[in-house]
Amino acid sequence: MFVMSALVVGMTACGEKARTTQKANDWVVDRFDDIKILRYEVPGFEALTLQEKMLVYYLNEAALCGRDILFDQNFKYNLPVRRTLEAIYADFPGDRSTPQWAAFEKYLKKVWFANGVHHHYSNDKFTPEFSEDYFDSLVMVTPTENFPQDFGSMGELMKVVKPVMFNPALYQKRLDQSAGQDMLAASSMNYYQGVTQKEAEEFYAAMAVPGDTTPISYGLNSRLVKENGKLVEKVWRVGGLYSPAIEKIVFWLEKAAEVAEPHQKETIEALISYYRSGDLKEFDRFNILWVQDTVSRIDFVNGFTETYGDPLGYKASWEGLVNFRNEEATKRTQVISEAAQWFEDHSPVDDKYKKERVKGVSAKVITAAILGGDCYPATPIGINLPNADWIRKDYGSKSVTIQNITDAYDEAAKGNGFQEEFVLREEDRERMRQYGNLGDNLHTDLHECLGHGSGQLAPGVKGDELKNYGSTLEEARADLFALYYLADPKLIELGVVPSDEVAKAEYASYIMNGLMTQLTRIKPGKDVEEAHMRNRKLISEWCYEKGKADKVIEMIQQNGKTYVVVNDFDKLRTLFGDLLREIQRIKSEGDFDAGKDLVETYGVKVDPKLHAEVLARYEKLHLEPYAGFINPVYKPVMENGQIIDIKIEYPTDYAAQMMDYSKNYSFLPTKN
Repeated sequence: MFVMSALVVGMTACGEKARTTQKANDWVVDRFDDIKILRYEVPGFEALTLQEKMLVYYLNEAALCGRDILFDQNFKYNLPVRRTLEAIYADFPGDRSTPQWAAFEKYLKKVWFANGVHHHYSNDKFTPEFSEDYFDSLVMVTPTENFPQDFGSMGELMKVVKPVMFNPALYQKRLDQSAGQDMLAASSMNYYQGVTQKEAEEFYAAMAVPGDTTPISYGLNSRLVKENGKLVEKVWRVGGLYSPAIEKIVFWLEKAAEVAEPHQKETIEALISYYRSGDLKEFDRFNILWVQDTVSRIDFVNGFTETYGDPLGYKASWEGLVNFRNEEATKRTQVISEAAQWFEDHSPVDDKYKKERVKGVSAKVITAAILGGDCYPATPIGINLPNADWIRKDYGSKSVTIQNITDAYDEAAKGNGFQEEFVLREEDRERMRQYGNLGDNLHTDLHECLGHGSGQLAPGVKGDELKNYGSTLEEARADLFALYYLADPKLIELGVVPSDEVAKAEYASYIMNGLMTQLTRIKPGKDVEEAHMRNRKLISEWCYEKGKADKVIEMIQQNGKTYVVVNDFDKLRTLFGDLLREIQRIKSEGDFDAGKDLVETYGVKVDPKLHAEVLARYEKLHLEPYAGFINPVYKPVMENGQIIDIKIEYPTDYAAQMMDYSKNYSFLPTKN
């Protein structure tokens, strides 16, 4: 499970003076459309042992080899479009200084960033800002042999590519979870082919074994298709769908196993076994081994993991992340995880939905070494895995806060004028400047370490009853757990925070973002659709409405501008607890109707007047609402055929990295 950066408030780390905008811009390597590309540093890599560096390097290669898989999962024509655009970009001999070329380049950069032709957050298909005639002219002067050959002829290739790019009526949304429709028919993701929502739900419901307390994650690693009138799963494995890329992933994992410590070698070999067989029981075995390894400093995520991209929540996108533990910062999360039972016991949820014994909660602060698949270029700032409820209950979970990523966000946001524009009270701005970075990191710590790991299901509840609302409600549950405990005196007692000012800083920024500033990510006339955004809006809108009589939260008009102000932090915390209690009940009981009502009432609809105001104010600041990253590059140093060191480099050319990845990590055919 991910926690995604809101990326709307630039805050300064505790005790640190804000740097100049010019200094902050040193972290930005590219800007286009509504996106900025940041660099991130990997502090501590040089201090790793040679064996640890080699493990990072091999896992890094495995994390990059699955890139094509995600493109194809997101939409069946993403690879032909991307490769066609890249063929033009590589060899176009004409004038690259024209507005049309700039528009073409921007479109390609957006496709790279979103891992496809649909926006990574809104899910809407991109509209080219260059004409179809101009595109034809680019194709005409590009060598034919450079284009994908899988379609047999240029004419057949263009029959696919051009309608995708230029017909707005086709493939409008990658993911559409609007209520009251067949979500598979409305979505363009490539997890199902020729299958209705009803058929898919019945197919997987029939697989469930009554009374099974250790169910596999049905459908997680396959495409569901209809062949000759029958539903068939095309499993992603060696020898199956996506085999050419998975074989490369396995090759590098085998290299990694050779330099891993014995306990981690067993974990990597279990993952390899799963990739070879496609057996989800092997996936569970891998997860159990992985979650119990709390010793290894080098760690990784690799595989079909998160289900946000499937409107039904069965199928997982491919992702890769390599990291190592930040020893100093991890002391903070260790203190929290060691007190996990206390937090569970004192939670405001119903006692019958609390865990009597919290098992295996481990938390650490990590330094990301490489981002891949669904973690790249946009990445989460925190992760809690595994996702299977029974594994979490019986074996525990791992929670991480990716601090070098949050540091990069923080550095790039300094001096951007956001607080002055959207935060009304100086006292709130001062809290955010002083404690905002700590509050953000602690919120992520608590969200991942305790929030996702808390609570339990009622007997007989499988965990998939909330369907398309499950991701939003799970993120809300974890956020509420974090928000509730941020203001608990226990954190001061544990020495994690200096005072309740940290919670006040986070409460003010969270509610402002949920009610107002995150709307900058929504196009006019659109609903909120992304799970994390729905979660934040649900919490903020619910608390605003329930606290109206006491003016716990106010929407204040001043000088023609709207501001969100929290007046009563104690009552707001009580409201967080009340909503947490209800959402835990909904999850524990699998109450689909109540969950749907919460999300649809508070998490979806946008006030068009407020939305227009936020967009106008944000535009004046010249800020991009989304950010992603360019990866470092690892290069082996060889001597007599042996690796004697691994050097790290920090490139600054986003387009060059994307073209390099397409050249060196493209293993799938254009048609899959």
